[in-house]
Amino acid sequence: MFEIAELGHTIAKADYHKQVPTLRTQLLTVQQTLSQLDFSVIILISGVDGGGKGDVINLLNEWLDPRFMRTNAYDSPSDEERERPKFWRFWRTMPAKGTIGIYVGSWYSEPIAQHVHAKIDATKLQTQLIHIKELEQELADDGTLIIKCWLHLKQEQQKKRLKQLEKNPETAWQVTKRDKEHLKMYDSFVNTAENVLQETSTSQNPWLIVEGSDIRYSSLTVGQHILDKINAHIHARQLAANTPPPQPIARTLHGNQPILLDALDLSLELDKKQYNEQLNHYQGKLNKLARHAHQKKISSVLVFEGWDAGGKGGAIRRLTHAIDARSYQVIPIAAPTDEEQRQHYLWRFWRHMPRAGRVTIYDRSWYGRVLVERVEGFAQEHEWQRAYPEIRNFEEALTDHGIVLVKFWLHIDKEEQLRRFKEREQISYKQHKITEEDYRNREKWDDYALAVNDMVARTSTQSALWTLVEANNKRYARIKVLKTYCDKLEQQLDH
Repeated sequence: MFEIAELGHTIAKADYHKQVPTLRTQLLTVQQTLSQLDFSVIILISGVDGGGKGDVINLLNEWLDPRFMRTNAYDSPSDEERERPKFWRFWRTMPAKGTIGIYVGSWYSEPIAQHVHAKIDATKLQTQLIHIKELEQELADDGTLIIKCWLHLKQEQQKKRLKQLEKNPETAWQVTKRDKEHLKMYDSFVNTAENVLQETSTSQNPWLIVEGSDIRYSSLTVGQHILDKINAHIHARQLAANTPPPQPIARTLHGNQPILLDALDLSLELDKKQYNEQLNHYQGKLNKLARHAHQKKISSVLVFEGWDAGGKGGAIRRLTHAIDARSYQVIPIAAPTDEEQRQHYLWRFWRHMPRAGRVTIYDRSWYGRVLVERVEGFAQEHEWQRAYPEIRNFEEALTDHGIVLVKFWLHIDKEEQLRRFKEREQISYKQHKITEEDYRNREKWDDYALAVNDMVARTSTQSALWTLVEANNKRYARIKVLKTYCDKLEQQLDH
């Protein structure tokens, strides 16, 4: 589904200056309204070289309130960006709810350029477009309005525009060697672009095609389109807010429903001698593997989930003891901050992705959406239900980039948890770990068990399997965690 502006249209200078004040006022008014609402706006300005993208963006920056918008310009990825999954540089600049983000050189630029220059074939281009559509769908499901504008020129118009720019000393700098090369490849570029636009123009996120031969016309057209889209989105969300959601289907543990956690043998243990011997062995092994991975620029992301008092902190400390402190970071996840609540729930995890050869350890993670937020009602059913495919896509982006992803669930039984709670209350340096909320959560043990069961079943993929750790015995659990990570690193290094 395309939205195509009138082609071959121009607008007189007098008419342009007459229309601009009204449009500018309306844009500022809707921007003020947006600043109080719970969704963000992403505007993608793309198109052929010389199509007037810079002129349109400059006018949007002039017309809109800079306090509630930000322009993000992207060229070829930097070394820092190439060390992380491809969408990392876009996620870290996502606009907060109530604001507008304008993107020049968006997630479409590199796939188009790579295909035009024969660096990827049609199959790989199609795969990248699938990932782009998944990204846009995740953002749209979270309420984000995505406005996509393509400024087009015919080949002769493009050639004429580039000559005009090059002739003027004040604009000659805008014409690069790459622009001239692209002009020679016009047909290939346009064919690729047409395919991309066709594949990624959906009813929810359509492309607006605007002829860029007359900058006054294209600027007014894009500005009016943005205004109309934001107003329509506000209206649609108001209607949705007044529509009662479908009643959720309650699920509780009963009958013969199988629970994966029940299959774990929690009697497994190690004595002190065995533990100390294996601890020295695996920490030494991990130290060597981590240094090798750092040299080969292989990154790791470790996820620790589990019951309260399940031993996550102790297991993490035994891991980090074996790794150079300059090479890892531990990210403790608590309730989202005000800043984080104004973003998609995955934003705060994307921003901590490790550079090449580094390790990021999440003490609790994005799985909070399908655990705590599900059980405690902080996320509506349709939100945590759609989180399963979103999480799978997120983790696929990590593993496709070559990141070693290891996910641990540390499992203990209710009796062991209560014993550890009581123990914490008696130890001064552990008393801060126990709260009334920990005891309250025990009352929902069965609900959490069901959520964990669903989580493991629905997010274990070939490249991102869950490791379930029998953790009633802390020594056994710590060794299993160390051994598992060593095994995963070895597999990747030998790959």
